[in-house]
Amino acid sequence: MAHPNPRARWTQRLASWLALPLLLAACAQPALSPDAAAAAGAKGSLSAVDLRWLNTISFGADQASVQRLQAIGRQRYLEEQLTLPVADPPALASAIAALPVSQSDALARQQALRAERQRIAALSDETERQQARQALNRQGRDLVIDAGRRHLLRALYSPAQLREQMTWFWMNHFSVYAGKGQVRLALPDYEDKVIRPRALGKFRDLVMATVTAPAMLLYLDNAQSAVNRINENYARELMELHTLGVSGGPSGSQYTQQDVQELARVLTGVGVNLRGEPPRLGPARAGLYRGEGLFEFNPNRHDFGPKTLLGQRIDPSGFAEVEQAVAILSRQPATARFISAKLATYFLADSPPPALVERMAGTFVRTDGDIGAVLTTLFLSKEFDRLPAAGTRKFKDPMVFVVSSMRLAYDGRPVTNLRPVVNWLNQLGEPLYGHVAPDGYPAMESAWASSGQMVRRFEIARAIGSGPAGLFAGEDGQPATRRGFPVPNSRMFYDTIEATLSPGTRDALAQAASQGEWNAVLLSSPEWMQR
Repeated sequence: MAHPNPRARWTQRLASWLALPLLLAACAQPALSPDAAAAAGAKGSLSAVDLRWLNTISFGADQASVQRLQAIGRQRYLEEQLTLPVADPPALASAIAALPVSQSDALARQQALRAERQRIAALSDETERQQARQALNRQGRDLVIDAGRRHLLRALYSPAQLREQMTWFWMNHFSVYAGKGQVRLALPDYEDKVIRPRALGKFRDLVMATVTAPAMLLYLDNAQSAVNRINENYARELMELHTLGVSGGPSGSQYTQQDVQELARVLTGVGVNLRGEPPRLGPARAGLYRGEGLFEFNPNRHDFGPKTLLGQRIDPSGFAEVEQAVAILSRQPATARFISAKLATYFLADSPPPALVERMAGTFVRTDGDIGAVLTTLFLSKEFDRLPAAGTRKFKDPMVFVVSSMRLAYDGRPVTNLRPVVNWLNQLGEPLYGHVAPDGYPAMESAWASSGQMVRRFEIARAIGSGPAGLFAGEDGQPATRRGFPVPNSRMFYDTIEATLSPGTRDALAQAASQGEWNAVLLSSPEWMQR
């Protein structure tokens, strides 16, 4: 009997094509050997191994990146990605500049918040006061959504794909939660001015920037830490999650609770200034004060006693103690191994080859934590092609799944409404800036390959594949003048993707009854769930 519900009918057909159990076991798909994969493409096309490499170094291949890689090869392509300017290209910069999040910084937002709270407190009507508070809360939520739009615009359209991927990676590594207190006020600056400009530079500089970032200091409570009232929360996470890894764990770190306490003492006085005016300081300490935007180092709150961190003495010197401590942590061999393993896990495999991780760690130590050099060791390694040939592929987390699908389906055509994309990430359990714990979103397949997750991915693939999906409407929901329809079965598909698909997926594509169903089948296929 025919299904009366078109959506149910489509879902039934898709399930029969894709064989759900097979999709849930996506990693079991046989992989082509490098030689066979290279031979699978037609003359002038991109080989399967090069396509996988491009899909890993970027959020997903599009026609421009395919053509560029074909023209210059992996090594030069990687060099370009590592040296592209931080500044966005003009069209993208214009779109980002138009976002409300680009109109102010954290300090201005805090000043506006303080003024609005004073105005609300002075209101005599309770109903009016409640409505004003609700409006203020909406503004905070809209600020986070706006920061997410900016992040997605760059992930979708920036030619500096490796920088944008590393921005996503570091935002998870140095994770903050937008829902805690006033973190949201500082969040846009944290991503745009702290993480992104340093995503490919020296690791020590990146750590130092996060240590002075108001979003981090608010999130992990260091803004409350002072001499005789020390909060160890940030010190512990700085060692365990940001630099050394778990003590006694795979990185080989061996720090103690005493080291955590000593680092917490070093970090006293490192906080934020929400008052709008500097503290009152005596002549002896006035010269030790530091303040920029919302960040401040207040020497009145600092523990000036001598400290010892990981066996190294730190003499009393104010903020210089923080710089010394960050240098000590960043140059530890355990840090080199911990960061290298995490990068290899994110980009290559849930269990990366130990020999590769050791080579990456060696590069880290030799270059004093040059992130670009460590990535070069990874992306140009022999293991990069050997692992998929042996059946090991990297499962896409929700961010990579959604963005890669968009990049294929719309291939550079700018959407006018990113709210559906934000909603898709929410549905998949990976909302931007929404991870409550400080460990960030996981990179392992086990976190994202549940049956519920896969069903939601089916629905999102259907939404992307069936038409504009609201992406070309204005924020008011009205259709924009220019609409678009996804066409992943473009020349790029036949030149690059088709040869990587299994016979089962090709059969399912051949049975599709419409363009929308064809698109959804491709974006729901086992191969598409992997880099």
